[in-house]
Amino acid sequence: MKRRSFIQRIGSILAVLGVTEAEWLTFSDRYYQALAQPTPRKLALLIGINNYKNIPALNGCLTDVELQKELLIHRFGFQSSDILTLTDEQASREFIEAAFSEHLTQQAKAGDVVVFHFSGYGTRIQVAPGQIQNALVPTDENQALQNAPVGNYLLEETLLLLLRSLSTARITAVLDTSYSPPNTIQTKGLRIRAFPESAQVQLAADELAFLQKLKTQTASKTPDVELNSPAVVLSATSDIQQVAREVLLSGFSAGLFTYALTQQLWESTPSTTIQVSFSRVASAMSQLGSKQQPALVSNKKNQAGVTIENLLPDGNNGAEGAIIATEEDGKAAQIWLGGLPAQVLEYYGSNSRLALSTGEELVVRSRTGLTAKAQLAKISDATPLQAGQLLQETVRILPRNINLTVALNTNLERIERVDATSAFAAVPHVSTVVEGEQPADYIFGKLLQTPSRYGLFSLGGEPIPSTTGEFGEAVKVAALRLAKKLPSLLAAKLWRLTENEGSSRLPVKASLEVVGISPRVVLQRETLRNAVVETSTKKSSSTQYATLKTPVIPIGSRVQYRVQNKSQNPIYLMLLGMKNHRTAIAFYPWQIISEAEAPDNKLQLQPIIIAPGETITLPQTATTSGWTIAGPAYECEYQLILSTAPFKETLKALEIAKSPTGDQQPISTLVNPLVIAQALMQDLHNASNSKTETGSTVTDTYILDVNHWASLNFSFQVA
Repeated sequence: MKRRSFIQRIGSILAVLGVTEAEWLTFSDRYYQALAQPTPRKLALLIGINNYKNIPALNGCLTDVELQKELLIHRFGFQSSDILTLTDEQASREFIEAAFSEHLTQQAKAGDVVVFHFSGYGTRIQVAPGQIQNALVPTDENQALQNAPVGNYLLEETLLLLLRSLSTARITAVLDTSYSPPNTIQTKGLRIRAFPESAQVQLAADELAFLQKLKTQTASKTPDVELNSPAVVLSATSDIQQVAREVLLSGFSAGLFTYALTQQLWESTPSTTIQVSFSRVASAMSQLGSKQQPALVSNKKNQAGVTIENLLPDGNNGAEGAIIATEEDGKAAQIWLGGLPAQVLEYYGSNSRLALSTGEELVVRSRTGLTAKAQLAKISDATPLQAGQLLQETVRILPRNINLTVALNTNLERIERVDATSAFAAVPHVSTVVEGEQPADYIFGKLLQTPSRYGLFSLGGEPIPSTTGEFGEAVKVAALRLAKKLPSLLAAKLWRLTENEGSSRLPVKASLEVVGISPRVVLQRETLRNAVVETSTKKSSSTQYATLKTPVIPIGSRVQYRVQNKSQNPIYLMLLGMKNHRTAIAFYPWQIISEAEAPDNKLQLQPIIIAPGETITLPQTATTSGWTIAGPAYECEYQLILSTAPFKETLKALEIAKSPTGDQQPISTLVNPLVIAQALMQDLHNASNSKTETGSTVTDTYILDVNHWASLNFSFQVA
């Protein structure tokens, strides 16, 4: 399509947006002027659709576009003029294909970097008798043509051919959508991005003609190794039956996959592989209540070695955010915090601190959604702040009065919601909201099969094991029954808030290993601020451990943790976990006290200390080679937490447990999980040396200094 034709075709959309044609021409001219530049360019086409004409609206797709745009500009060096966004009414099938042609196909040259992103509905459409294909749903999804239903969709096959036709192999496509909605009624905790299409709907003739044209053009091209290398496609789901979901956070909604992916990429370095990042992405989505597993599509033979070479970040240091605008003559700024984990962002408090590369610190004064207002900690003689400067977390402020938020399912009768609200109000540290209206951790509702039974569900609608009551149970009885289980879930929520693999300055490396006849590394984690950055031509040593899906450990295996202290000071260790999303567990470091200290050789809990430069394995007892993984099948999540100071309060709280009769260093159920979690937070607070400088009230907040703690997440399945 000619440039003038494209501009004419989007004229009506520009009018809706209040953009004049002259302004668009000036904007577009920058693209053409940049074509003459000898250095590779970075081009992006970002599409997000919340509002559809004939189907229910989504909430997080425009946020996804914003998340990607801020990431590409501040972390990957894209020019804002080289990023084209199409949102809501702009994103018709015709305009998407025209924008792809004009902005990407006609501009991208060999060696250029191209990013394509789509957030919105997906569906399955019949393209011919017996032929069903995946399709993206544009804003003009349905059209009436001679009284016959016509689906004006963009086929996934069309998109892949468009990507393949580009004159560069450095292409990354992100698809935060899915195609087959489940047949059962879904909760509103995590909205689904999949729309069921009627079998009678026919694909628009224009789309079929465009697809055939692309096939003809592709077939006629001279074979070229680079051109025949398709894009790396990052998909929100790995199976046609899985659904992509979006989550409601404080002040905004976003695609679970887009948020988790962009958050990881903010903190990544050039040595990070896509697949290693994906294991963290899957874990982050699981923590927010979704079982969807992301997928990577690439034609490279060695999938485990696929790096983010298509999208290498600028510089070797990751970040949690960036300055997007300055105020008060450069002494204050608006900052973007897209690099913080979602669960941390929810509670990121005032007086938290982030540092510039110059060492100067900014203090957070207020936050709304993903943006915050901050000012220089020391204004005198400070260099004025500038938009685009990256920010790294230094001090995390978290409130002490964090509750577990339970959303009441909208399918409950009014009297049931009233009774549930009253009953949960009597449970300490628990608050209730209406499902879909405010952020929540879990959902309280009825089983679909037996509506007279109440239970607890994840935000994705999955029943939490052992939370379902008896037939005919009263709401208040159900709330009282759940009151015994909720402290474990709140405890896990608290220690997840300590996660800081990206921002920690404590240099540690840890791995979960299967030991025995066929030893292997299941997962590996390392604090990224201190990881050795490798050149992009050298494969990361961690690629052999890479995985796209949550790893599975067979029942009967023996496992151990290997932890390396890469610092110059001793560090202390604590291991806590959650089994099947309901049972809190912990590592109990029982050790025999010598006769000089205890004549009867009693077992006592002792701190686990790792000397500078040393590596230890857990369990440490000579008679035990790992822990045996018992059945039946379950999901497990561990938080490995390390600190420069002893976990005095945590060990004191653990001491109420009985001394083991068999394994001296067991993984056992926590008797008092919430007390343990609060003690852990206090220990990390005590380890911080920044309490006197933050301005926070010590009695109201936890103050955590990234120089003094590291918290690494290990999630896996047992089967």
